[in-house]
Amino acid sequence: MAPRSYPELAGLLRARLPKLAAGQRRIADLLLSDPEGTAFRSISATAKLAGVHESSLVRFAGSLGLSGYPALVELCRAQLAEQAQLLRRFDQTQLADVAGQDQRNLARTFAMIDPDGWQRVAALLADAPAVHVIGLRKCFSVAYLLSYLLHLVRPRVRQLAAAGGTLADELRDLGEGDVLVAISIHRYTADTVRALAHARRRGLHTVALTDNAGSPLAEHAGHTLYVETAGGTLLRSLTGFTALVQAMATEVAVHLGDDGRSELGADERLLDEFGVYFG
Repeated sequence: MAPRSYPELAGLLRARLPKLAAGQRRIADLLLSDPEGTAFRSISATAKLAGVHESSLVRFAGSLGLSGYPALVELCRAQLAEQAQLLRRFDQTQLADVAGQDQRNLARTFAMIDPDGWQRVAALLADAPAVHVIGLRKCFSVAYLLSYLLHLVRPRVRQLAAAGGTLADELRDLGEGDVLVAISIHRYTADTVRALAHARRRGLHTVALTDNAGSPLAEHAGHTLYVETAGGTLLRSLTGFTALVQAMATEVAVHLGDDGRSELGADERLLDEFGVYFG
């Protein structure tokens, strides 16, 4: 059956990615990573960006059950129209622009969450024997925050730092039934992708926090949460990530109930004993 919406199209493309030929993979990556651009590009422009002939785009659309390239464009435009309901643009100061962009990022991030999938991820993070988190370079701070918050409500949470070329050593500690959470946005750090692929091969539960369905992390993740990272300047925004990991840690705490509160109580007693905080 042909996809009737962009989410259906994205799901179909993700399912087919591993088996696509090189040219088809480039087309799929373009549709997944840049639906906004596709909504307004001609077939020739899209073919040039994907490095294929226009006829390849027509055949690709047909393989999805669509009538042709215009049908792909319409799905992307429908997605834009839906997203536009969440976003409001305003032209004020640079500070207001950044704040406004982050507000839109938050709205889009939480609008993309599937409630059932969200609950499944929370249950995994709450019940797994151990949770391992990796995020490098610009995503290191997000990985630290998630590790820190999860460790407040459950034991055996570890951030993989991959410092000094020690990633292979750290991956040896992955255990059956554990969860690995991998965090990366474009440009995707190679070690993060490799760690997630390794964990998937080892049979761990894998969760990706990333920026779009074309991310290489999505291919190796059992569960993927997408975060809008558009920035008001050249810098990508991590505001959506911060809000998402805080919400997820809260969801895990709710799932754990009394066990989570017990972990928090023990942590507070240790903090008091060692005088970690002033006052």
